[in-house]
Amino acid sequence: MKSRLLAAAIAGFVSVQTEAGTLNEVPSCYAANKIEARPSPPAREIFVLVDQTTIFDEKLQNSIFENTWGYLAPNSAYTVVSFSAFAQGRYTEVVSAGTIEPPLSDRDRDATNQRVLKTFDVCMKSQVAWAKEHAIEAIKKSLAAASTDLAKSDILAALKDMSARIKESPAKQKVLLMASDMLENSSVSSFYASNTRMRTIDPAKELAAAERANLIGDFGSARVVVIGAGLIGPAGNSKASYREAPAMNALATFWRHYFEKSNAVVAQFGRPALLQPIKQ
Repeated sequence: MKSRLLAAAIAGFVSVQTEAGTLNEVPSCYAANKIEARPSPPAREIFVLVDQTTIFDEKLQNSIFENTWGYLAPNSAYTVVSFSAFAQGRYTEVVSAGTIEPPLSDRDRDATNQRVLKTFDVCMKSQVAWAKEHAIEAIKKSLAAASTDLAKSDILAALKDMSARIKESPAKQKVLLMASDMLENSSVSSFYASNTRMRTIDPAKELAAAERANLIGDFGSARVVVIGAGLIGPAGNSKASYREAPAMNALATFWRHYFEKSNAVVAQFGRPALLQPIKQ
């Protein structure tokens, strides 16, 4: 539940523009309390990219929620993006984005009226919860729109689109959380052998195809975490799915090389689940 205290403290403020000019849906406690903000980039930002051709079970969905929730804190930001295939009208789309503001410095606190400071502190405490809930609702909305009827999955194209936004983020630490089966199925290549089986790809050959299609991006040294790699079938991890170890190893190798080429590093490659929470 969104805090009533926050609602009162930020009445009249819906969204602001960040320093980079992108929409920030998290209401500003600085603006609401007429405190002059000292512009500074967030310490870290998480980008959650949801593949709407992948169906996640409840356990994996909770993992996506929990890792996003745990990453957000004062002086951080989030961006939730969904995609599937351009030809199916599910182009790469920013669903929600927001920034949690940093606390006031000791010097600024000393210079701020105590009444204003009290209201500001209440607002700041509630702002974190508001932003977390807003981010999770955006992810839930994106996951709920997933469908097995979507025949194509332009993962490489979506990543190329997202790379520019991630690189431009002023955050010092950047994490891309990929909620996807990571199985490309487009005009560039298909990683499927059949509807319920993935093929063993040649990582070097597929990387060359991505380069020819100009789909290598620049993620600005971001860390990449994948949840859902190799999920196939009506329920994603159903018994109808079949994933051979060599095929999974080749898939992981391709994506590690792809991200290395794109100025990023794969911190975790969940097959399909993560072995540990995302580190801040």
